[in-house]
Amino acid sequence: MELKGPVVAVAGPTASGKSRVAMSLALKFGGEIVGCDSMQIYRGMDIGTAKPSAAERAAVRHHMIDVADPHEVFSTAEYVKGAEEAIDGILSRGRLPVICGGTGLYLESLLFERTFGVSPGATPLREELKAEASSPEGRQALMERLREVDPESAATLHGNDVRRIIRALEIYHSTGRKKSDLDRESGRPRYRALVLVLHTPDRAEQNRRIALRAAEMMRNGLPEETARLDAEGVFESNLTAAQAIGYKEILGFVRGGSSEAEATEKLIVATRRYAKRQDTWFGNRPYATRIDITPEAPDPLPGAERLVCEFLSDAKLKNGSV
Repeated sequence: MELKGPVVAVAGPTASGKSRVAMSLALKFGGEIVGCDSMQIYRGMDIGTAKPSAAERAAVRHHMIDVADPHEVFSTAEYVKGAEEAIDGILSRGRLPVICGGTGLYLESLLFERTFGVSPGATPLREELKAEASSPEGRQALMERLREVDPESAATLHGNDVRRIIRALEIYHSTGRKKSDLDRESGRPRYRALVLVLHTPDRAEQNRRIALRAAEMMRNGLPEETARLDAEGVFESNLTAAQAIGYKEILGFVRGGSSEAEATEKLIVATRRYAKRQDTWFGNRPYATRIDITPEAPDPLPGAERLVCEFLSDAKLKNGSV
């Protein structure tokens, strides 16, 4: 079977250093970066999503960043279509696509053709679940139901991520199978890919980096950015954006309901929880090569460079066939 490629992906939880590693790999191996973050796709949502800076985008060409209006809901299918086109263009220029981001669903849907799922249109079950989710008590009940039938999927989702909770329940009730099991049964691969996942075994160290990142975001103007998006009505028109970590925790502060210190602490706690869900997701992916960040090996870049060198050498020997 002929696969497109080679392609390298750098994934892992938030604040693990993915962007720095991806930038370095792109510069070293003649690559271009394909963003894989469900919030960095939105224009104007910059600080809260830790979007690459203008200088970084000038040094290395980036794709799938700032491709959607923040008032619009952007689907996984739309992401895959755009990312595929970007990768095709990068390969046609003889360069290396370097996918970078922590949205596991985007990455897996891009790397593998999926042959399962549920109807994209409205169904009686979906409408029933959406009606139940219209209240906070209903959302909590749906999450509890998901924990009962598919605890692994539930562990990767935030309690307010109604759309994905409903999707996981709908898959279970429509197919009789857990979404987490189907996720592992990856479909036919699209690419000859090396997937590097950065991981910090020491939770205290990961939490330290998350706290530093939150403080930096606040200094760089996250409250002002949140206030602007709120004034533009983004959080009312796009529920996905409204649940983005980095904004919903700061809304209380910019609207006068909490102090800056309280908002910052909420941001840190929410980011820790999100990082844990990302670790759970990527830790279960058989196609991923994990790079541990430890006191003995605090910089993941040397290991990443070595693995990419080996991968590209092997890809040349195979001459594109697997």
